Amino acid sequence: MLLENKNAVVYGAAGAVGSAVARAFAREGAHVFLAGRTASTLEALAGEIRAAGGNADFVVVDALDEQSVESFVSSVAQRAGSIDISFNAIGLEDDQGQPLIEMTQQRFVLPVNIALTSHFYTANAATRHMAKNRSGVIMAITANAARTAQANMGGFGVACAAIEGFCRQLAAEVGRHGIRVVCLRSSGSPDAPGVSEVLNQHAANAGISRQEFETRFAASTLLKRLPLLAEVANVAVLMASDLASPITGAVANVTCGELVD
Repeated sequence: MLLENKNAVVYGAAGAVGSAVARAFAREGAHVFLAGRTASTLEALAGEIRAAGGNADFVVVDALDEQSVESFVSSVAQRAGSIDISFNAIGLEDDQGQPLIEMTQQRFVLPVNIALTSHFYTANAATRHMAKNRSGVIMAITANAARTAQANMGGFGVACAAIEGFCRQLAAEVGRHGIRVVCLRSSGSPDAPGVSEVLNQHAANAGISRQEFETRFAASTLLKRLPLLAEVANVAVLMASDLASPITGAVANVTCGELVD
């Protein structure tokens, strides 16, 4: 197993990406600590992981509250002895489907503020504990909109670009402590409810059916399909594992070739 004896913290663990990553981490031997704002969904996921033979615990945590994050991370480190992986997959509460001139400034900047605030708190808290053991991996998830100009994305693309910029700077500062920083960039998984809703919105704006929009989108990729949640999670496992030990300050391209580096 690629993550045997690793302790992994996953924020936004009950969301589509977070839960897929948490399941994959646990499958590969990690003890996963699930963090989020809704106890019932976290408890259900923890139960599912345990039933499959994995190790999982959950704590209600507000990733936008510094003290909540610090308390959570300290308790995990004290209990588990180390924090080896920190993955932030919280939702950005972004609005898509309308042009910027029809948005309020508050709605536009909200996902940017959520992205930078949550990543600042969760990464800094993890760094303080990982540095003691001179090892660890801090991870994030963004989307194709970080690199491409697309209409009616609201603040989402800006937030994704901000996350990637933060990860690059963080990598430059924590590498000397043996900590790696890796971001995953997806083109969106159609089996994720949030992505499915966004595809519906953009299809409506384009005046075509959802199926036609998704077909055209998939046709723009080199593999002629979009990445599924399980595939994104598998890449997260690989990047978090020791097999990826020389990789830091990097964005892993999981767009099925929609973007080419």
